[in-house]
Amino acid sequence: MMARKLAQIVLGGYALSVLLETPVLLAGLSPVHSWRRRVFAGLWLNACSYPLLILVMPYVIDPAVAPKAYVFVGEVAVALLESMLFWLAFDRDQGYPRRYVARDMVTVVLANVTSYLL
Repeated sequence: MMARKLAQIVLGGYALSVLLETPVLLAGLSPVHSWRRRVFAGLWLNACSYPLLILVMPYVIDPAVAPKAYVFVGEVAVALLESMLFWLAFDRDQGYPRRYVARDMVTVVLANVTSYLL
């Protein structure tokens, strides 16, 4: 039963994160990325980072003991991870202008901020 409850929490949180972050990616990523890639990024980046935040971070920082530290470290780690993954998958070695790459990184971070604030 506990595994089922944990799966519901993880899947529900993942779905909510995708619903909050994907519109930011749709609106903010540089024009070199198709709409399909933007939607995929919303699904994929969250699939990579959300389980780490929910399943791994509590073993690094106990949210019951230090909730502010847990949220701060977790959100910074997720933003860095997702930015790195996006860059590796879509921007690296493409020859895109630096302003586009910078825009993409800022957009990924803003998407994470959006899900944190809401």
